[in-house]
Amino acid sequence: MTSHPAVEQADALIDLKRYDQAAALLGRRLAQDPEDIRAWVKLGRCQVAAGQAEQALATLGEALRRAPEDIGALYMYAQALRRASHLEQAERWRKAEDALRQVLRVDPRNGFAHALLAEFLMYYPTRRAEAVELAREAVRLAPESVEAYEALWRSAGAAQDVETYRWALREVLRLDPTNGQALYLVSSQEADKPGTTAARAAEVYADALAAVPDSPGLRRDLDRATYRLLRGTRWLALICLAAAGVMVDLFPQEGEEARDLPVPLGNRLWVLVPMAAVWAFGAWRRYRGLRAGVRLNVRSLVRRGRWARVVLGQAAWAMLCALVISQVPWTGRTVPQILFWAGLVPTLATIWFDRKKTS
Repeated sequence: MTSHPAVEQADALIDLKRYDQAAALLGRRLAQDPEDIRAWVKLGRCQVAAGQAEQALATLGEALRRAPEDIGALYMYAQALRRASHLEQAERWRKAEDALRQVLRVDPRNGFAHALLAEFLMYYPTRRAEAVELAREAVRLAPESVEAYEALWRSAGAAQDVETYRWALREVLRLDPTNGQALYLVSSQEADKPGTTAARAAEVYADALAAVPDSPGLRRDLDRATYRLLRGTRWLALICLAAAGVMVDLFPQEGEEARDLPVPLGNRLWVLVPMAAVWAFGAWRRYRGLRAGVRLNVRSLVRRGRWARVVLGQAAWAMLCALVISQVPWTGRTVPQILFWAGLVPTLATIWFDRKKTS
C-alpha cells in the first residue's frame, strides 16, 4: 500500500531523530484522514523512538482498532510494550507475545517478529530454549539482519549456549562493525582471557574504542587496563630499591661479615646500570611498543585519575629512595635502612587493595 507523501516525509524525519517535527506532520495528516493506518503506525514509531511509550500504546491502539491484523501496527505495539515501564512486567510480556504471535499468524516468515518474540521469551527461564529456536529462525529468515543476530546472542547467552552466543556476536560485527554492545562484549571476552597482559588488554579496548568512540563501557575498561600498566611501574621501582639495598648490604646476615662502608664509587655507579636496564626494558621499551591510542590514554589517565598519579608518585618515591641509598657514600646503615623502609612500606600498603581503582 502506497503511503501518503506526508507520511513518507515524517518517516524521513524520524530517521533523522526530529521527532517533534515528525509528530506534528503526522498529526496534521491524521486530522485530514483519521483512517490512515500508516500515519497512526508512523506516529506510534515516532513516539516509541522519543521514549513516549504510554502515548505510543494509545496511538497504536487506535491503529489496531481500525486494522487488527496490520503487521506494522502489531510489531510496533510490541516494541512500545517493551519500553512501557508504567505497566507490570508480566502484563507487558503477555500483551507483547500476543501481538507478535498475531504477526506470525498473518506472516509466518517475518524474521523481525521472530527476533523480537525471542527477546521477550528469553526472560522466562523455562522458555529460553524456545527463545533460542525463535532467534535461529529469525536468522534463517533474515540472514542479513543485525536484529536477528542480536536476538540470537542475547537468547543464547540467557540459555548459556556459549558457542551460539559467540558465533552470533561475530556475525553482528560482520554486519555492523561499529555495533557498540557487540564490540564491548567481544573485547571483554578477549581481554579477560587467562594470561592476557595489561598491554594487550589495553590495545584490544583501544581498537574497539576507535570504532565506537562514544562507548562509556569501552572507555572505562580501557582506563582499567591502562591503570594495570601503570601499577606495574611500582614493581620496577621496588626491584631497584632492592638492588640498592643489596649493594649497601643493608641487612647483613647474623654471623656473616658486613660489607665495609662507604661503598666504593665504582660500585655505586655500576648499580645504576641494572636500574637503567630495568626501566628501559620494563617501562620505556614496553611503553614505546604500545599503540598510539594506548599511549595517549596513559597520558590522559595520569591527568584525569587521582590513583594513576598516586601510583606514579609511589614509583617515583621508591626510585628516589633507591638512588639516595645507592649513590650517597654512607658510613653507617641506620639512615639508608630508614630510607629503604620509607620507600617500601607506602607502596606495599596500597599495592594489594588498589587493583580496581582508576580515578
